[in-house]
Amino acid sequence: MKKKYHLLIWPFIAVVVLDQISKAAVIKTIEIHGSVSVIHGFFQMVHVRNRGMAFGLMNRADSRIGPYLLAAASIVTIVLLIYWFMRRKDHGHAITLALSLILGGAVGNLIDRVRFNEVVDFLDFYIGSYHWPAFNIADATITAGTFLLAFCILFQKKE
Repeated sequence: MKKKYHLLIWPFIAVVVLDQISKAAVIKTIEIHGSVSVIHGFFQMVHVRNRGMAFGLMNRADSRIGPYLLAAASIVTIVLLIYWFMRRKDHGHAITLALSLILGGAVGNLIDRVRFNEVVDFLDFYIGSYHWPAFNIADATITAGTFLLAFCILFQKKE
């Protein structure tokens, strides 16, 4: 396998596996809408389902087409990111890692959409009654990868 693919494939696999194992553990150990306090007053594990996208956008139980549109959008995004990677002549490590994180997260959430027609979220950070919307490993890696990619695009030296 070409060296340029290693940094794309291995983090991608790690993200998908970690995401799916963590979601399976949550499904098995926490009842839906249940929670387990980890750091009192700051962090708990929850078991919630999200038919929408990040931060609960488009999370409507009565939406029949929404989950299919989001699954289709995920597939298109995955294909476009792979196409972009394949077309790039310069495979800088940071950009490759960013794409790997985004792809791994997108595939992790797509697996949930195909299996459950919704995504399992379980990480809940809060202070008092102020909660950050619950999220999962896939969401975290998509966010981290997007910030890394934006940083590379904005601040990478042009040659």
